[in-house]
Amino acid sequence: MPRLVMKFGGTSVADLARIEAAAERVKREVERGYDVAVVVSAMSGKTNELVGWVRQTSALYDAREYDAVVSSGENVTAGLMALRLQAMGIDARSWQGWQVPVRTTSAHGAARIEAIETAALDARFADGVKVAVIAGFQGLSPENRITTLGRGGSDTTAVAFAAALNAERCDIYTDVDGVYTTDPRIESKARKLDKIAYEEMLELASLGAKVLQTRSVELAMRYKVRLQVLSSFEDKPGTLVCDEEEIMESKVVSGVAFQRDEAKLTLVSVADRPGIAAAIFGPLAEAGVNVDMIVQNISEEGRTDMTFSCPVDDVLRAQTALEAARDSGAFEYQELVVDTGVAKVSIVGIGMRSHAGVAQKMFRALADEGVNIKVITTSEIKVSVLIDRKYLELAVQALHDAFELEKAT
Repeated sequence: MPRLVMKFGGTSVADLARIEAAAERVKREVERGYDVAVVVSAMSGKTNELVGWVRQTSALYDAREYDAVVSSGENVTAGLMALRLQAMGIDARSWQGWQVPVRTTSAHGAARIEAIETAALDARFADGVKVAVIAGFQGLSPENRITTLGRGGSDTTAVAFAAALNAERCDIYTDVDGVYTTDPRIESKARKLDKIAYEEMLELASLGAKVLQTRSVELAMRYKVRLQVLSSFEDKPGTLVCDEEEIMESKVVSGVAFQRDEAKLTLVSVADRPGIAAAIFGPLAEAGVNVDMIVQNISEEGRTDMTFSCPVDDVLRAQTALEAARDSGAFEYQELVVDTGVAKVSIVGIGMRSHAGVAQKMFRALADEGVNIKVITTSEIKVSVLIDRKYLELAVQALHDAFELEKAT
């Protein structure tokens, strides 16, 4: 039998009525002849509640017990989904991560999947089980402890199972009906995409689009898993994430992404010498600061300024790490200038590879609206700029208009 993976997020299984609606979708795929692996998240809000209980119980909690607690939300959903399917006359069984097993690293709270042993699932499908309901977000460490994969980890679970089971497709059901050219809450003319290339989706996910978790897209691209993003609440086509070759003709720019809560930090007057960048960014990495855009100014008399961006929530950690490194004698700087009022806006498109002048068009559109650019970074298929946060919505709308993203072709 062909196999299909269906993943339902928290809002899609928020209560018993929605679990029943999701089960109806699964039943339809079984009737089409598929053996189905259903990956479920915890009911909406349940993971936050469990995290809150852990923190109230112990401020300095044991990460292993944290995982034992917060993974339980998915177990409940999986059992309820299996029961609902059985009531519909479908041979279904639930599986927790350790039962499969899903082998992961030992990084509790942020484990990575290393292998999925499918022999037991294969045997059950061969025996006539039509649906395996799998608790997402969780796995088993080498020490045989429950692990969790980090927020959004159920997307990663679903893609990993699609690869391991050689599934025809992985359908991600969520509270949106696909991937849009930008956030419709900011740009009313945002258009849903029928198809998007893996590379574009990976860039959009990493740049702030919340539809899919970045790691899930990385896995899909590596193992060529065809992903489909669909609405749990409407029966209409979604967006297919696939190989570039499946897209007949791509627009130069496919979407505009943004990250609202960014900060810009500048180290003023550091030594311009070999190894200075490693001396600066090594302590930041050790402190867990997620550094993004990096710009080094032109050197004058052996000194230079180093500017980088990071999430606003990482600023305090960055300041502490840099001050400690300076105090230890690793490097010197005159001043650390922090601007917490910036945002990042990016354009993404595989069509940039074969078209010149894309960056100039972006910069002109922003200039025409009086938006000043503070930092610029580019890659083969994206251009990102750092701007004052108060101009974020204006910038997104201006770029969406400049590249006519409301038009299909």
